[in-house]
Amino acid sequence: MRLICSRWFAVCSLLLALTAHAATRPHYGGTLRVEIHESSDAMGSPPGFAVTSWVGRRAVLAPDENAPGGRPFLDSVEIEMGKPLRDQAIDFGLGKADVVELDANESRRPVSGRKVWSSAPVRVLAVVFQPRIADARIREALALAIDRTAIYNVLLQRQGEISGALLPQWLSGYAFLFPATADLARARALAGEAPAAARRITLAVDDPADQPMAERVSVNARDAGLTVIPAPRGGDADARLVEARVASSNPSDALKSLAAALGLPEPPRADSPETLYAAESALLEGFRAIPLFHLPDVYGASPRVQGGPGITALGEWSFQNLWLESGKP
Repeated sequence: MRLICSRWFAVCSLLLALTAHAATRPHYGGTLRVEIHESSDAMGSPPGFAVTSWVGRRAVLAPDENAPGGRPFLDSVEIEMGKPLRDQAIDFGLGKADVVELDANESRRPVSGRKVWSSAPVRVLAVVFQPRIADARIREALALAIDRTAIYNVLLQRQGEISGALLPQWLSGYAFLFPATADLARARALAGEAPAAARRITLAVDDPADQPMAERVSVNARDAGLTVIPAPRGGDADARLVEARVASSNPSDALKSLAAALGLPEPPRADSPETLYAAESALLEGFRAIPLFHLPDVYGASPRVQGGPGITALGEWSFQNLWLESGKP
């Protein structure tokens, strides 16, 4: 009798295991619905997919039947671009989107079943001055006045990393050598040495989502004796709060692309940590650009999205190994 029970238990366990495997194994089919904040031709296609339609802010990707790693499981991917983060959160909650971007506050909020995908810190947030701000004392004073720690703790909810470097620590290994702490006394001294007319700066943001950060920079500047005034988006300004991306895992190539994105001189080719550090130091000398933070790309994926994560360390799409959980009969 004991032997029969043991065999029956083994058979039941095997059936349960097979049922669980059948319910979760990848299968072809389904459309992955993605919403993103940006609307750019630089979006690109993930490996194994090609853009078949791009109308306005909506792109449709189809799988490559002859992809090197095999046909992706998904039938298609629909990407809605230019969606404000608030609208993305609403669509996600209503089940209208499978993958959405998360801001610092939303990524900290627990949501049942939601998966969180995060890249390495690949977005560089920096203040960049126009050439007409010729007084280096003003540029340095603003750099020393900004309280990165307060912004990091409150506005960014401790997401990403505080940094005074262009290249993130994970890529260069020396980012910690660039100072990123505020020195209000030194900032006041530098601002006091400059003419009164030079202490007034207009600051614009490329992304409205960064406006609260620009306002905080303005408060810090006032404490140092500078006047930072918001400028209309798209208008002329003395400085801009901008975001650039690390586009390569090769440090020298990444530094070159960041310099181009921020309007800085092209650095020389660097083939060693010493020459790379020297090249980056030269770019930051004179405070034409003030790096503030390195931030990751963060996405939320619905419970029905299986596999993944759907982004790489550089924040590139990686949908080829995703599939959608089939609906229950």
